[in-house]
Formats: sequence, C-alpha cells, structure tokens
Amino acid sequence: MKVIEVVGAVIVKDGKVLCAQRGDAGNLPLKWEFPGGKIEPSESPRQALEREIQEELECKVDVEGEITTTIYKYDFATISLTTFYCALIDGVPRLSEHAAVEWLTPSELPKLDWAPADVPAVEIVSRGLPT
Repeated sequence: MKVIEVVGAVIVKDGKVLCAQRGDAGNLPLKWEFPGGKIEPSESPRQALEREIQEELECKVDVEGEITTTIYKYDFATISLTTFYCALIDGVPRLSEHAAVEWLTPSELPKLDWAPADVPAVEIVSRGLPT
C-alpha cells in the first residue's frame, strides 16, 4: 500500500490548541485532527503546512518545532503524519473542509475522538506546550 506523506498543524494561541473536526463525508467522518494535508512533490513539509492552513482555514501560521512523525495503516491508505507546533500569525479560522473547530487547553485534548494517526501527537501535546 502506498504511503501518503501528510503534515498537521498544532496551532497554538493564548495557551490553547486548535482542534478541527472532519466533515461527515469521506474518510474518518467526524473524527478530530490537527488541520493540514498532503505534501506536494515540490514542497517541504513546512511549505505544505503553510499552504494547507491558508487553503483550509484562511489563516497564516509560522511553522515552528516538529513534534513527531506517526505512520498509521488505515484501510484506505498508509499515512505518514508529521506534526509541527505553529503560531497563528494572521486570520481567524474559517470552516471550508471541517465540520467544527475548538480551541482547547492541552489537558483537554484527550476528551475528543481523534483520528488514529493524530493520537501520538495528542499524547505529547496534552502533557503541555513548549515554553
């Protein structure tokens, strides 16, 4: 099965993390995730994340430190997800692909029903944000 390289943004603002709920159609309906998407052939992971957040949420982020990379085998594909801490530098998240967004403290993250590939990053981030 082909491995799809994707990136996810752990967007932090005022000590809270942006969580995005997938729509009810397509793969993993209504699961929560860190927003992001596929890396295009000509992009670095950081460039892909900046582009995806602009496209999905109409926001600009500063991509900061890498959190983790998780490889997860779904029934539809194998996903290699690399997550990064990001600072929101412009815009208010607008829903175009997601059903909902929530700003949660790190300790609140485990209460959501996360997509499996996001769970390792959730576990790391829920322990606290970098200072």
